[in-house]
Amino acid sequence: MEDLFNIDSASPIPQAPELSVSEISARIKALVESGFAFVRVKGEIFGAKRADSGHWYLTLKDDSAALSAVIWRGSASRLTVKPEDGMEVIATGKITTFAGKSSYQLIIDQMEIAGTGALLKLLEERKKQFAAEGLFDIARKKPLPYLPQTIGVVTSASGAVIRDIIHRIRDRFPSRILLIPTPVQGDGAAPKIAQAIRNFNRLDQISSYPLPDVLIIARGGGSLEDLWPFNEECVIRAAFSSNIPIISAVGHETDTMLIDYVADKRAPTPTGAAEMAVPVRAELQIKVNNLENRCQNSILRYFADKTDLMTALARGIPNLRQILQEAVQKFDDRSERLHTAFHNCLKDKSRQVELCRFKPLLVQKIIEKSTSDLNNLWLRLSSVSVGSVLKRGFVWVKDSQGRTVADLSSARATKEFELNFADGSLKTFAAAASTPIKKTSAKKEPENETLQISLFD
Repeated sequence: MEDLFNIDSASPIPQAPELSVSEISARIKALVESGFAFVRVKGEIFGAKRADSGHWYLTLKDDSAALSAVIWRGSASRLTVKPEDGMEVIATGKITTFAGKSSYQLIIDQMEIAGTGALLKLLEERKKQFAAEGLFDIARKKPLPYLPQTIGVVTSASGAVIRDIIHRIRDRFPSRILLIPTPVQGDGAAPKIAQAIRNFNRLDQISSYPLPDVLIIARGGGSLEDLWPFNEECVIRAAFSSNIPIISAVGHETDTMLIDYVADKRAPTPTGAAEMAVPVRAELQIKVNNLENRCQNSILRYFADKTDLMTALARGIPNLRQILQEAVQKFDDRSERLHTAFHNCLKDKSRQVELCRFKPLLVQKIIEKSTSDLNNLWLRLSSVSVGSVLKRGFVWVKDSQGRTVADLSSARATKEFELNFADGSLKTFAAAASTPIKKTSAKKEPENETLQISLFD
């Protein structure tokens, strides 16, 4: 044993070959890549960053270690999930070295969420993000058309989903169905679903087909991992930007994906989506028939009511024929009476003429009586004439305008008087007096005045 540790210092030490830094780095790189050519690494993403070149740089870590990783641009475009800090993933790729920093790193070719718990956490985070951006607002949701002429469907061309939708629509209300087939799970499904939504919104520009009135985005049931494409950002934003109303029908009734929040309506199943899209034609026919019957009955009732009203009003209106007959009868009666009266009048006048013809003394008496009556009227009229009154000693007093001065106040206001007597008239003027003229009673003698005014005492 002692010989093992007794080395002759004079004996030569074997020399290793000299290698350059590049050579040793290349050997290490070859050794690492050959030993870790295909690995699956589980870890939490930290420091994810996308370079201008399109490459992603990030770190995978766990409780005690960290591993640098890179995703080249070509691989990044094929990823089903976008790298985000805090996301727990399973990355598939190979380990290589980076000689420039004497470090090793993971070249990621594929990446998936690690476990349902991580998916649910990511789902909740995205839900909060999209809700904060207003992608789920109720106010922006569009109403579904009542009778769509064309229905667009985004789903797989194979499987029971499209068959269920077609059969259900044919049973309820046959309509045109346009399908853009897309994968509904797995790598690359989300971008194709988003592109199908965009293509439907410009279908009239890229084809001879009209724009659909409503879109159905559907998929059957499955695990959260299978349904994950309908939670991807590209699908959510495409659905939000759609001008066509969208009905989402992804998974079973208990499955809720982010597309359900952004869609205008959510159906529990693909069959339920078809029922939402179109009504039942037979029910519509029954409803139309009922409305038609109600309309006809309403019209009949309306005219019946108006007929009853006219009949009731007619009871209060006299018989026009009877009214006319009564008027004709009155006219005939008046005509007959007028004819009789006229005839009687002629007979009476003729009789009077005959009397006058054979009794001249009677005519003379009539003339004498009429003359006497006329003379009496003339005498009565003459007795109250102006001339007769003036002859009895009265005077007619007028002012300069020819107006009668009838009272004392008018006389005081007049300066020139015209005194009219039975045999003529004269003019006089009122003399100024220091004392006002006083009105005297009929029994007293008039006081001394400048002018005697009361001439009719």
